[in-house]
Amino acid sequence: MIKKILLFLFFTSLTVAQTKVGGKVIDEFDEPVAFANVFFKNSKTGVITDENGNFYFESDENYSTLVVSFVGFETQEIPLKKGLNSNLKIVLKEGTTLKEVIVYTGKTSKKNNPAIDILRKIWARKKKNGLYMFDQYKYDKYEKVEFDMNTIDSAFMNSKVFKGMEFIFDNIDTSRITGKTYLPIFINESLLEVYGDNLKKKKKEILKANKNSGFGNGDGVNTFIKDLYADYNIYNNYLKFFDKSFVSPLSRTGIDVYNYVLSDSAYIDNKWCYNIVYYPRRKNELTFKGDFWVNDSTWAIKKINLEASKSANINWVKEIYIEQEFDVLNDSVFLLKRDYMMSDFSLSKKEESKGVYGKRTTVVKNHVFNEPKDDKFYREEVNFYDNEVFAKTDEFWNENRFEGLNENESGIYKMLDTLQTVPKFKKIYNLATILGSGYIQVGKFDYGPIFSTFGYNDVEGLRVRAGGRTYFGPNDKWRLQGYAAYGFKDNKVKYGLLGKWMVDTKNRIILSLGNRRDVEQIGVSLTTSNDVLGRSFASSSLFSSGTNNKLTSINLTTLGFEMEPVKNFIFQTNFSYRTLKSASNEFSLDYYTDLTQTEIKSEVKQAEINLVAEYTPKRKTVGYGVDRLEVDNNYARLFLSYSNGMKGVFDSDFNYQKVQFYYRQPVLIGGFGRLFTTFEAGKIFGEVPLGLMGVIPGNQSYFSIENTYNLLDYYDFVADQYASLHFEHNFGGRLFSRVPYLRKLNLREIIGVKGVVGSVSDENIMINASGLNYVSPENLYWEYHAGVGNIFKVLRIDFAWRGSYLDMPNARKFAVRASFGFYF
Repeated sequence: MIKKILLFLFFTSLTVAQTKVGGKVIDEFDEPVAFANVFFKNSKTGVITDENGNFYFESDENYSTLVVSFVGFETQEIPLKKGLNSNLKIVLKEGTTLKEVIVYTGKTSKKNNPAIDILRKIWARKKKNGLYMFDQYKYDKYEKVEFDMNTIDSAFMNSKVFKGMEFIFDNIDTSRITGKTYLPIFINESLLEVYGDNLKKKKKEILKANKNSGFGNGDGVNTFIKDLYADYNIYNNYLKFFDKSFVSPLSRTGIDVYNYVLSDSAYIDNKWCYNIVYYPRRKNELTFKGDFWVNDSTWAIKKINLEASKSANINWVKEIYIEQEFDVLNDSVFLLKRDYMMSDFSLSKKEESKGVYGKRTTVVKNHVFNEPKDDKFYREEVNFYDNEVFAKTDEFWNENRFEGLNENESGIYKMLDTLQTVPKFKKIYNLATILGSGYIQVGKFDYGPIFSTFGYNDVEGLRVRAGGRTYFGPNDKWRLQGYAAYGFKDNKVKYGLLGKWMVDTKNRIILSLGNRRDVEQIGVSLTTSNDVLGRSFASSSLFSSGTNNKLTSINLTTLGFEMEPVKNFIFQTNFSYRTLKSASNEFSLDYYTDLTQTEIKSEVKQAEINLVAEYTPKRKTVGYGVDRLEVDNNYARLFLSYSNGMKGVFDSDFNYQKVQFYYRQPVLIGGFGRLFTTFEAGKIFGEVPLGLMGVIPGNQSYFSIENTYNLLDYYDFVADQYASLHFEHNFGGRLFSRVPYLRKLNLREIIGVKGVVGSVSDENIMINASGLNYVSPENLYWEYHAGVGNIFKVLRIDFAWRGSYLDMPNARKFAVRASFGFYF
């Protein structure tokens, strides 16, 4: 028995052979000391305090002394006990402590600063470091993404929510970055081959294996992961995280937003390196604090860590921490070896608030250089899906992981298997799935979307809708979906039904057939499509300004063919047949059947062939089935459509040709936010009535609707040829962060201007019998707006002013619009 006890104590001492420290650094006046150096004596392990003087870090080694220093104060040495040293309160006294190298503190100078001299050498060499040195490259990558609930305490564990699921807390651990307890709940592992060509600026990743486990296995989680952890290069001027552009500490503009301090120098892996500490000059900006080690001959980064400023204008994220380590391939080539990023997601930025850690670890190896691949290699595998990739055995993963899982990470797989048998967990999981997707899954059928259940307009009155779709999994090759709706004012049933079948997975050849009979507000978009199940917000919003009775009863049938021969290039052809007639006695689509104006018809019957080419470079999607999810909308879109109306086919009324072009381009303008530019142009050749005319999209709701004009009503302007240009810039809080009192609110500034010019041919004016006086924006209609976003983190309010056509009857000259959303 004594031997067993001694053996147990011995192994216990091994498991706790580490030092953890956390606390706060203050001065003699009880004010926090921001960006002070805190490290274990006789080591390179340490951190910099945050804006509030707080710090936490740990080491697997045992250390007995903590050193705290800051220029202008006396260096303090704090004795440590073994294991955890928490809630330390360290007081620095004023004094002078000079090292061998000259250092700076506070607002550091941009002149005669050795740290900035080194930074300039990094700028000069950054295109000659790492993968940039080679024409082509290839390497193997292992990526691990993990989500953890954090700040786990006894009250949380004893909550009634977890009754019957207490076993999940067996996997609790402590973060080496923040010192908080956390519980792993999700892990995703991937093995990939990465190819790149610097000459052609092409890159391709081939997924070789993937393993997914935790509280989420659906596309929604995978979409979030891809959006959350986009690739970045620390040498770039700006680093994009959560749709925000952070200024890199290695940026050429870094000296305007960071203070730099030359702190130390030492050999690392037989390379002499300098250590530079950096921290923000101002609060509320998208910046980091941390330090980096840089080689003295190649001026390549050997190690770097970045911690986002806690006051940065970013929602739902309390902490961002990044570590990168570079390996020396030879005397002059430094290649990224390991990248670690951790984010702390929380509803509140208070230190004690609970949240979820999102952690990504990337390890790369086996580099091969200057082996070119032809263009076909980068284009093929548009729709690659191999079940073998997702079905690798545990033995395969144990042999092929670049680094092993710890005990808690390995426990996630076992924990999930057990949770699947707990009824309470199933209920919680199903509720979260419903709120996230908008669908209620019943066997192989999804009911929804539930958020479209209710609507209102002047024709239908209160409208209720019920619908659903087949759902065998996120990668279904065929899908049926439909809905039925009922208006309590017009007492009519409406419906829509659509079926899609992917007959070729490699080129994404999809056949579709659908029919819809419904009431719709046509003309809410300049660039139109034959979306059978689509419905505009204009005809189903619960609240609107002014009357909303210019609705159309539509019976639309489409037969479609779609293919994606090249990644993100889609070709479509559709045959459609529709009938259109007014859904209200207060609105007319009447037209004369000829120029003699002797006969009037109220219904339009029209067959049409439509050809579409759409290109969306850099678009990221998740899934390989007939329906895919987009990762984000930060990509350019070019859309070209040609339509041909065929008179006489199925008793159709008109011959015409219609050409439409749409171009949307988001641009990140460094640290000054994002500019969205949208250009649309179109022309109709031939005679068409109001139901087929181009209508300049108005907005009679109280909410902002993209690509509409806030101060126009429906049918204020019509045109058979038009050109429209929209600009909107979101500064992301860049301006408000410089204003006292406003900066604490983390508001964001938006400005924009919209304009459209168009005309109507005399022939189309002559056949108009609707009673609507055709007015086209021949002299350019334009309006502008300014808005404030991020109000309470979810609300945006825009103020819009009319810039022309001020004398039109009932012209609205000013409007206020709102929109809601969860934005970072």
